[in-house]
Amino acid sequence: MKLKKVLALLLAMVMTIALVACGGDNQKEPAPSTPDPAPSTAPDEDKTPDPEPAPAEPAGASEISLWVYPVGGWGEEANVKALTDAFTAETGIAVKVDYLAYADGDDKVNTALTAGGAPDLIMEGPERLVANWGANGHMVDLSDMFDDTDMAEINAVNEGVMKSCTHTNGAIYEYPLVMTAHCMAVNLNAFKEAGADQYLDLDTHTWTTDDFIKAVEALYAKYGQTVGAVFCAGQAGDQGTRALVNNLYGGTFTNAEHTAYTWDDPLNVKALEQLKAMDGIEFDASLAGGDEIAKFYQGALKMAFCWNIAQQMDPNGAGTGAEKTVTGDDIAFMSFPSEDGSSKLQGGTWGFGIFDNGDEARIEAAKQFIKFMCDSEHTVDAVKAASYFAVRTTAEGTDLSNIWADEPIMAEYTKLMPYLGDYYQVTTGWAAARTAWWNMLQAVGTGDDVAAAVAAGAAEANAAAAG
Repeated sequence: MKLKKVLALLLAMVMTIALVACGGDNQKEPAPSTPDPAPSTAPDEDKTPDPEPAPAEPAGASEISLWVYPVGGWGEEANVKALTDAFTAETGIAVKVDYLAYADGDDKVNTALTAGGAPDLIMEGPERLVANWGANGHMVDLSDMFDDTDMAEINAVNEGVMKSCTHTNGAIYEYPLVMTAHCMAVNLNAFKEAGADQYLDLDTHTWTTDDFIKAVEALYAKYGQTVGAVFCAGQAGDQGTRALVNNLYGGTFTNAEHTAYTWDDPLNVKALEQLKAMDGIEFDASLAGGDEIAKFYQGALKMAFCWNIAQQMDPNGAGTGAEKTVTGDDIAFMSFPSEDGSSKLQGGTWGFGIFDNGDEARIEAAKQFIKFMCDSEHTVDAVKAASYFAVRTTAEGTDLSNIWADEPIMAEYTKLMPYLGDYYQVTTGWAAARTAWWNMLQAVGTGDDVAAAVAAGAAEANAAAAG
């Protein structure tokens, strides 16, 4: 009996050594602070080891926060609440919304980032989401949210949309929802009285540089006064003057990589010299974009270079009517003139970005919100809430191409979307470049040599881009 106990003990020791050897040379366990006690009995070979407990799944977020800049109707609580309530009803995730103003919104966001209290989601455009907070490492890369179908549906509307949402490092920091195009407008009654309407293609809303020059000549011959103003009191509405100058002869504002300002392009110099020489066109340092719109609405100007769908729907900004001046004249929107009639318009692309707060559950909930608004059967309502235009043709089988069919003005304005050009507003030094631009226009207007004024302004902008 004694011999059997000794044999059993020896057998247990051999099995223990064999189990340790199976661990391999690469598995080095840290030495315990105290030795493991020896087994009192031989191992029970018939017992199945207990399974390892499964790792705990992170709890889903029950609430997320959204900060919204006044992007069309998304700046109005009534519009947004209907959408967030629908999201909460479907997902169980509550959404706390704060509304920002452009006057101090950036300061609030930057303060929150510094304090570690940024929201989960924010709605704005690439200038902020991509070129600012994304470039500075604050945003989540949303690349995994786009498959080939998503890309095809967005690119079918305008290939510049995804480019504007993508940083040069390849990360996508904005999931786009809506877009619009900035254009110009003409007083159609005045054009008809001057015989200048023959130079307008009102079906495509395009015209050539040569037709534009002839139209201004006809208007000036009829009215003998300024008919169009190159406004330059400040940066407000400056997308209009940039588009006018760049399109006339095909100049550019930045390079394709958005690393340098190119508005010292000789073609831009040619355009500015042409505008400066035209009777009926005035470089006006007393006007910003809003002032120009007001003078156009009142009938003092026969064309406006600062225009978009908001003005077309309500020229006075006071709910007094659509597509009419104060005297009842018809307003026709037009793309900017170009040599071949195919202009490249400035525009806006707005959508959502996610701040990287390190909470995967909240990031995932924020992604659910984005897909709900931007790529689902609810996208129609999200787009209409903004009163802008969808960036994609279809959202999860829901056709978005004809959602404004019951709104004739919106439906007609949709024709401008394919004309959207490069979204260069993400170029470094953007704020300084805008200031340099309107200062340059003032210099041209007061008689400075055009080429010299343009070169000086572009140099100032590029100094800002270089840091």
